[in-house]
Amino acid sequence: MTEPTYDVLCLGIMVADVVARPVKGLPKKGTLETVERIELHTGGCAVNTGISLARLGVRVGLMGKAGQDGFGDYIINVLQRNGVDAGGVVRDPVNNTSGTMVMVDQDGERSFIHYVGANGAIREEDIDFDRVRRARILHVAGHNLMPGFDGEVCARVLQRARAAGVTTSLDTAWDFSGRWLALIEPCLHQVDIFVPSFEEAKEIAGREEPDDVADFFLNYGIKTVALKMGSQGCYVKTRQEAFALPIFPVQAVDATGAGDAFAGGFLAGVVMGWDLKQTARLGNAVGALCVTAMGATTGVRSVPETIELMKQYGV
Repeated sequence: MTEPTYDVLCLGIMVADVVARPVKGLPKKGTLETVERIELHTGGCAVNTGISLARLGVRVGLMGKAGQDGFGDYIINVLQRNGVDAGGVVRDPVNNTSGTMVMVDQDGERSFIHYVGANGAIREEDIDFDRVRRARILHVAGHNLMPGFDGEVCARVLQRARAAGVTTSLDTAWDFSGRWLALIEPCLHQVDIFVPSFEEAKEIAGREEPDDVADFFLNYGIKTVALKMGSQGCYVKTRQEAFALPIFPVQAVDATGAGDAFAGGFLAGVVMGWDLKQTARLGNAVGALCVTAMGATTGVRSVPETIELMKQYGV
């Protein structure tokens, strides 16, 4: 068997985030208001996790859909600068790149205006299965925000990946359609590693306690469930073990992308062959570093730098 091209191949949503601060309110029609700062950042679960993995030294590729526009050029350029192979990104001639206007008020509270764009146009025929077969892990990031791909289509892609000997991983986003289990259930039979937020996992499972929620997913045959618990850290369970780990208490500046950074750290631990607890600690540490800087990936560091943070807390 040939050596895989990618340790992890991320498939999912790509977003350009335009962040303005401070925004006191929308201006009246026909008028103009100024702000102190406007920034352009990459976003979207697949992009955030892919860049986090690359910072950790993992060989990573990305598949998704972007428009033939400046936002799409920008995201691909940032991916390439960070060492992510963006050759699997399809450029949509009809839909523009997904974008979010992020308005930050004086207190740091954020409001959003979002355009689904090309993310909503991802289809099964956009998936390059030659790339999938050359990956150790296929990580689908942003299920519930790809209406042309979520559910049955995603399940078929995961099934084909598994049949090729690829480990499958899945992360979710908030399901604004409210379908939750009905939408994602076909995929759950085809997943090896599941790394959702606890809030999203509760909505899917219809259960409240982390242990019960994890059991719900393990019963589908998923091998590892890692629940992102926000300020409470993470809860991880397999058929053999279960544990909760606290966060690394850092000075938080911006929580954007922390869950995606955790997923990147967790998958990096899997790739490096770390035991499950150290893998989960790495996920927590990468997530912690993420929140120390503005932007979804700015704070993510290399593995040695991340280990330094872990050592500060005796880990």
